[in-house]
Amino acid sequence: MRVLLTGGAGYVGSHAAWTMHRAGHEVLVFDNLSEGHRAAVPEDRLVVGELMDRSLLESTLRQHKIEAVMHFAALAYVGVSVTDPAEYYQNNIVGTLSLLDAMRAAEVNRIVFSSTCATYGEPEQVPISEEEKQSPINPYGFTKLAIEHALSDYSHAYGLGYAALRYFNASGASVDSPIGEDHKPETHLIPLVLQVALGQRENIKIFGDDYPTPDGTCVRDYIHVDDLASAHVAALKKLEPSTALKLNLGTGNGASVMEVVEACRRVTGHPIPVVMEGRREGDPPELVADARLANQTLGWQPKYTDIESIVASAWRWHEAHPDGYEDR
Repeated sequence: MRVLLTGGAGYVGSHAAWTMHRAGHEVLVFDNLSEGHRAAVPEDRLVVGELMDRSLLESTLRQHKIEAVMHFAALAYVGVSVTDPAEYYQNNIVGTLSLLDAMRAAEVNRIVFSSTCATYGEPEQVPISEEEKQSPINPYGFTKLAIEHALSDYSHAYGLGYAALRYFNASGASVDSPIGEDHKPETHLIPLVLQVALGQRENIKIFGDDYPTPDGTCVRDYIHVDDLASAHVAALKKLEPSTALKLNLGTGNGASVMEVVEACRRVTGHPIPVVMEGRREGDPPELVADARLANQTLGWQPKYTDIESIVASAWRWHEAHPDGYEDR
């Protein structure tokens, strides 16, 4: 299948691109490289462009006879979405509408959308099922929910087939492709802890040790990025005109912040000093997925279900690439 991956030079997008490429699909990446990396894209598979450039999107879809889109091109820093919401509304909502209208013009009627568990806000029930009320508590989560609504409306009106995949905590690095996680600035817990092991930070700050969890630190569901990629491939196979899928992607297993630190200590052999600080506003105590619907609908199961194997894959990449990609 000929598939366009918007944001395919970023962390999750690049892993999906390589997974699709290895499976024999014809992959094309569309990315502005503001957050992504040219080195993360399979050779000669990159179109540099902006989501707001509808004419370029449409011509790219037509020229390459694209049959489906995987959409990863979003701004995803929760804190920045609060301090600079305008940029998030423009890119995540207006930019995505530009893409959807380019798809309509080019008669491309299948899309897999990178959504997020942030659409749930602070859940009433854990594990979180797709039946949980979606009530985001920050602009980032709201922009993703807005697009879920748009996809539903486009599906009803125009016959668009879509899958909205709600990720929990993407983590780890590919075990059979030369790619990993490189954000600047880095905000994800596992690479931040591994930076301490690499001597790039003196310690790791933990925000809150008085939550109602077994060790007092926040619990999250860490899902390996290769498992996310395989779920996208499985979702794409299910899409037909007017198909509507809304699915959680997680392992169903929670790991606390301290459990992540301990796993990093075991994997790296480094002591990794910890500094305890106060809670951050808006951090729910526990976010763990009920992913049974994705398991049933897609025939998909995550291969990495324990935090140590996820950390080990990340450590292999970070140890080999201590400064990340070399393209910036």
